[in-house]
Amino acid sequence: MKSRAAQIGLLIGLMTLAGCQSDGGGIGDFSSFANPESGMQPAPPPKFYPDDQVLQVAKVEFAQGNYGNAQHYFQRSVEVMPNDAEAWLGLAASYDRLRRFDLADRAYREAGRYIGNTVVYLNNRGYSYLLRGDLVRARQDFLKAYELEPANPTVANNLAMLRDSVSYPRRT
Repeated sequence: MKSRAAQIGLLIGLMTLAGCQSDGGGIGDFSSFANPESGMQPAPPPKFYPDDQVLQVAKVEFAQGNYGNAQHYFQRSVEVMPNDAEAWLGLAASYDRLRRFDLADRAYREAGRYIGNTVVYLNNRGYSYLLRGDLVRARQDFLKAYELEPANPTVANNLAMLRDSVSYPRRT
């Protein structure tokens, strides 16, 4: 009886070892997953852009609706060119779309230091207030922008949007 149990144990052990046999591959070929030809590829390297192209990449990302990527590239842009109002406005607009209004306010303050109360600045900041549901401050900025440039279609559209949104309850 003991010899029968020993034979069965030996047979099971040999079958187990036969299942572990390698086809003569390298050291990393220990599992059925290890296929050197179709194994995992390394992650692609991060995209690096020359300093003068970062702002352009940020604008493209924003236009495509990739606000997180746009925020990243606008942030890099203001780090490289801290006096660039366009980069600060883009950063603020990206934060608006990400609903990070606290950070957007900081970026608008920085942009205001470089360009002051221009039509673009007032319109963008007014739109930020509109997104927050602060219709009074949005109207103030839109009207200031309208006074500076009454023929600007973007300001006129934002004023119309503001007028239409007055009937809706305040959004939080």
